[in-house]
Amino acid sequence: MTQNSNRILRGWYLYDWANSAYVTSILTVFFGPFITELCGKIANENGFINIIGLQIYSESLYPYLVTVSVILQFVLLPAVGSYTDLKRKKSLLLFFFSTLGSILTLSFFFLEEYDIEFLSITFVLSNFFFGASIVVYNSLLTQICPSNQRDWVSSKGWAIGYIGGGINLGLNLGIMFLHKPLGITLETAVRITFISTGLWWFIFSFVSYLLLKEIDSVNQSIIIKRTGVFKNLLKTLGELSKNKNILLFLLAYLFFNDGVQTVIVISTQFGRRELNLSFEFLVVVILFVQFLAYFGTLLVSKINEKYGSKKTLIFCLIIWNLIVIYSFFLLRDWVGFIGLAVLISLVLGGTQALSRSIFSNLIAESKSAEYFSFYEISEKGSSWIGPLVFGLVLQLTKSYRYAILSLILFFLFGMILIAIVKTPNFSRKVQG
Repeated sequence: MTQNSNRILRGWYLYDWANSAYVTSILTVFFGPFITELCGKIANENGFINIIGLQIYSESLYPYLVTVSVILQFVLLPAVGSYTDLKRKKSLLLFFFSTLGSILTLSFFFLEEYDIEFLSITFVLSNFFFGASIVVYNSLLTQICPSNQRDWVSSKGWAIGYIGGGINLGLNLGIMFLHKPLGITLETAVRITFISTGLWWFIFSFVSYLLLKEIDSVNQSIIIKRTGVFKNLLKTLGELSKNKNILLFLLAYLFFNDGVQTVIVISTQFGRRELNLSFEFLVVVILFVQFLAYFGTLLVSKINEKYGSKKTLIFCLIIWNLIVIYSFFLLRDWVGFIGLAVLISLVLGGTQALSRSIFSNLIAESKSAEYFSFYEISEKGSSWIGPLVFGLVLQLTKSYRYAILSLILFFLFGMILIAIVKTPNFSRKVQG
């Protein structure tokens, strides 16, 4: 049963506004350098630290933690999705997962270098609960609007998320850049960003829950047999293995999304190492991308109204191929890097928003959380492949340009597979 009202839509949009702060401030900008700096304080003369009896190179700890959190999501998110579908208390579970994630984020403020093991565990768990909340959040798309409006609603959610994440990041960068006039150290300023991000995530998640909670009280027209979480999950896995169209979409998404995520991750490294751009310049560009992506997402949504979601997604992937080619042949200085940022901004949100809405129209509403858990692990579970390919090509060629050119394979394969996927045809009338 589709529940469609301005109140519910505002609540759904608001959660993107809330959680995007975690992505931009914690995952993208602040936490990696923070924990690496702490590790440097306790590392031995060879740069290694002891974590649960393992000798780990201090510079490698953050990537390892991201990997561990991805593996945890890969293993547990399907069970989270199954539980969510069985309980049918999605807004409550969304708030529960976001609350745990935000509290763990707040706790980063208090942990020192000698708490590095506890800090590592805290980060892994916060990232897991973030992923769990996204599974529930995405699955709500099948309830809050009818199929022919999901492209628009999904795009608007992504767009609003960029604004929320951008405002939070702007506030946090202000604290970091003004730490001397504020009379605090740079480390303390970074710690304060954890407080502001955790509070941002919690407060807006709570308001989102207040707007969404009526969904939980509605008597759903779809009845689910109470077979237990894991038995239900096994049944869904069996159904998924027989649905070649959904599997084809997930495989396509695995390829092109891995390309997207790798471009995002290595853009800063490319700017620092290949173009010799300053860190301050790069974080300002990241902030610029957040706000420009709002308009890019809505622009792609307008193109979608005319040509449909599948053709528009393929158009976005063509742009991603051109981004890689541009980076290899033409990117030479800070002006070119801004040009790269503009290109990425135009298709970043649209690619992700259309992928989500297309997938929502391929799956059964009664098991939307389970299916979106596989969608999420297709994103998270493949996020190491692109960086691995980039790193191997960089090692073999000693060239950042050849390394970034290798990513074109991900976009080409993803584009070819998406062209094969069969998508439903809906009237393109949208809700304003």
